[in-house]
Amino acid sequence: MTTLITHPLPVLALGLALGPRLLPPRLLLAGLLFSLLPDADVLAFRFGIAYADAFGHRGFSHSLLFAGLTGVLGALGCRLLHCGPLRAFCWITLASASHGLLDAATDGGLGVAWLWPWSEQRFFLPWRPIEVSPFVQGFFTQRGLDALASEARWVWLPCLGLALSGLALRHFHARASRRSRPASRRANAP
Repeated sequence: MTTLITHPLPVLALGLALGPRLLPPRLLLAGLLFSLLPDADVLAFRFGIAYADAFGHRGFSHSLLFAGLTGVLGALGCRLLHCGPLRAFCWITLASASHGLLDAATDGGLGVAWLWPWSEQRFFLPWRPIEVSPFVQGFFTQRGLDALASEARWVWLPCLGLALSGLALRHFHARASRRSRPASRRANAP
C-alpha cells in the first residue's frame, strides 16, 4: 500500500490546480478524506478477515463500486460541500478511486479488486514503480524510509508539479483577463 501521507496528495494537487471556483474548499477537503477511506479495510484484520478475502485489504473498499458509492454520498451531501450533486459525485468518486490506482502502482501486496463484486480478481498496473509501504510496526525502519523516498519520487514531486502548474496557469489567465478588460471597466474595478 501507499502511505496515508501520500494518498491525499494527487487529490490535493488536482484541487489546487483547478482552484476554488471549480472545487470549493469543503469539497476539496471531503475529497482528501475520501482518498484515505479505502484503507479503513485494515480493520478487517482485527475481525479475522484475511487479506485475500473480498472484504480484506485492497478488496471491496478499493473497488470502483465502492468509489461510486462514496460519490453517491458526496452527491447526497452536496449542500454541505457547497456545490451541486454532479460535481460532488464526480469529485468524491475520483478521490476514492485514486486510492486504488496508487495502490495498484506499488510493487507488493495482492493487487486491487477494482471489479468487485463482478470479479474477485486483483489487479496491478503494468508499471509498478512505488515501493510498497510496510504496516505501522515497520514504518520507521529502513524499508519504511525507502517506501517514502519512492513515494516522493513517483507521487509527491509530480503532484507538486501539477499543483504549481495549475496555480501558475490560473494566475496568468487572471492577469491576462484583467489586461483585456476595457480601460473604463478597469478604472471602476475594486
